[in-house]
Amino acid sequence: MNRIDRLVRLNVRALVPYSSARDEHEGKEGIFLDANESPFGPLNRYPDPRQRELMAAISKLKGVAEENIFLGNGSDEVIDLCYRIFCNPGTDRAVIFPPTYGMYRVSAAINDVEVINVTLDKDFNIDIPAVTPLLTDERIKLIFICSPNNPTGNCMDPGRIEFIIRNFRGIVVLDEAYADFSGRPSFTEKIALYDNLIVMQTFSKAMGMAAVRIGMAFASPGILKYFFRVKPPYNISTPNQEAAMERLGDFKTVAIQTETLIAERRRLSEKLDEIPLVEKVWPSDANFLLVSVRDPDAVYNSLINKNIIVRNRSREIGGCLRITAGTRSENDRLLDELKKIRI
Repeated sequence: MNRIDRLVRLNVRALVPYSSARDEHEGKEGIFLDANESPFGPLNRYPDPRQRELMAAISKLKGVAEENIFLGNGSDEVIDLCYRIFCNPGTDRAVIFPPTYGMYRVSAAINDVEVINVTLDKDFNIDIPAVTPLLTDERIKLIFICSPNNPTGNCMDPGRIEFIIRNFRGIVVLDEAYADFSGRPSFTEKIALYDNLIVMQTFSKAMGMAAVRIGMAFASPGILKYFFRVKPPYNISTPNQEAAMERLGDFKTVAIQTETLIAERRRLSEKLDEIPLVEKVWPSDANFLLVSVRDPDAVYNSLINKNIIVRNRSREIGGCLRITAGTRSENDRLLDELKKIRI
């Protein structure tokens, strides 16, 4: 038994997965009398449970073998499956680095898993001296790292990430939801090197397909075999698979839109710096900015009254709002309204 198998919950190791009708027949043609579907209607058939066409397209785009890819109903399903596969409820623990994405904590609570907080340092990077003693704790099964981080926007130091992966006995989940905006290499290049690494990406950000709810996990086959064992049989609908395929067929447009958003993020940062109520704009590798303002609650409410919705993160990071880069006209409207606020 290898070390990944030993990390998996005993009941999951012993689980006999549900075998759906579409698992037993891969072809598209035939008289289908096996799944109790209606023979009528354009959406009457169950979707491909293995998303084979979409997997092949993603494999080609990312340069990652299909055996190293899993698709979830959003990255939130991937996060939930990590807890369900590796953590015994009421016993095991996970580490997160706040301030960070809130679903790591929510999913842990749903699965009755204790969360250990290791606060980011003053530069919003991983505090290696603080996390190092935890790497040998046998009750800690998962470590979640978000890079670029949400809500701070910065990439974590890759050397610190690798230090954790190399020295941790459990599973490291690296969330690269915003990586397309960073211009930095993806850790998908390292999944063959580290059998305890899961890299998450998504169709929701640079791909512009938040509505289809498709998250990607890249990892060793030794990990992903358990994801396929535990996931619901038809976790991604046919219309969503088809929409994702269509988007991948026009990836030139995706690349142009990504560059446009990066340019708007930079412009927005420069313009925000000129507004008196703005105290600091943090550097960002994502499609949003963390912005420190005077009286964030008042600024947030003033914008809401003008139907401009940003995210108030002042409870997590004192004085800060998180502002997503929109279209040029949307950003200009935001800037104009901010200039009018008197505090």
